[in-house]
This record gives sequence, C-alpha cells and structure tokens, in this order.
Amino acid sequence: MSSDPLLTDDVRSKIMSDPQALLEDQDIMRALVTANEATMGGNIVDLRGIAMDRLEARLDRLEDTHRNVIAAAYENLAGTNQIHRAILRMMDATRFEPFLQDLRGEVADILRVDAVRLVLESASSEADPAIAQLSDILSVAEAGFVQDYISLGRSAPARQVTLRQVSTEDAEIFGEKAPYIRSEACLRLDLGVGRLPGMLIFGAEDPHQFTPQQGTDLLTFFTGVFERVMRRWLS
Repeated sequence: MSSDPLLTDDVRSKIMSDPQALLEDQDIMRALVTANEATMGGNIVDLRGIAMDRLEARLDRLEDTHRNVIAAAYENLAGTNQIHRAILRMMDATRFEPFLQDLRGEVADILRVDAVRLVLESASSEADPAIAQLSDILSVAEAGFVQDYISLGRSAPARQVTLRQVSTEDAEIFGEKAPYIRSEACLRLDLGVGRLPGMLIFGAEDPHQFTPQQGTDLLTFFTGVFERVMRRWLS
C-alpha cells in the first residue's frame, strides 16, 4: 500500500484552515456520503445517510418557501408604493375636470391599467352638457346599474372590490377599447348619504392582471380614498 498522501499539501492546508467551508458545500458532502455508502456494500442500510437525505430535502423545501415569501413581500411592497403614488397624483388636482383627465392619464399609467372608467348613477335621464365633454372617462347610468354590473344581474350584494376576467365586445363601459380588455377591477363607490352609488373600473388587456384569487387590500384602500375625494368634488 502506497504511503504517498492522497491530497496535495496545498489542498490539505486549505481544508485544515477552513473545514467549515467543506461542511457547508452540499455537493462535496453529498459526494463524501455516497463514497462512504459505496464502501459499506449493498447489504447494509445506512440510517444516517437516509436521515441526511431527508434533512436535505426538507432544507430545499424551506429554501423554496423562503424565496417565495421574500418574492411575495417585495411584490406587496411594490404594489403599496404604486397605490400611494397614484393617490398622491390623484390628490394634486385642484379642479374636477383635470382630476378626471389625470385619472385616465398619469394615474392609469402609474397603476399600469389600459382603461379607466368612472360611472355615476343618476335618477335623471337628462344629459348634462358638461358630462358629455368628459364622455371618454365619465358616464352617467340609471339607478341600479352599478349593482347589476358588478353582480352580473344576480341578487348577491356587490363587494367593494371585484376582480375578474372578462371578454366582451360591449362598448358601454370601455368604448373602443372594449374588444381588447380581458380583465377588470370594479370598485364600488359610496358617495355619501343621499347620493346614488358610483363605480370606478380599471380595465387591463392582460387577462391575469385582475383575477378573483388576488388580494384586494390595496385596491380597497384606494377605493376608500377615491370615495372621499369624490365626495369633496360633489359637495
């Protein structure tokens, strides 16, 4: 049997100087365990090796969960910043018409939506010339329209925020953009005592931008702020 060392002095010195690095290298440790199992033969069950495999699999799962949690946290933080920026921009307006124009302009860009529509219910069927000038963003509907649109005609009460996928050629809401809208967020607006409800709708060409499985906390907060701003304009 040869007495020559199997490792060079350089390799041995590196291992001896920092053995912790060797223990933390999964590939090296896996190779050492495999080599040890090979010397034991096929008739011996290495319980320690089985335990290590299970611990390694558990560690991999924990690392995946950790990455997913961090990714979700960053996504939530980005969404929060997005909503805050949109609210600040929305509150900059000093007149109602610029407020609406910003809504379909910079606010829509910040929120990364392709269409925005504000619907106000009215008990009067007479057309207001001022509203006609803002028909690209604002429309007036008969009483009960908001409930019917959000609930799709069902008797269930409308939630404050409804996210869903859509596919329609109906231009009643999104106008000429209707054929391209594939998901929408419907924000039901409480405009105060004595006023009929309203609705703010965000439309997206991406069918996965608004889906029922998503959380609505941020959009609920946005809705609450928007309601208060609208009450100020309508007072």
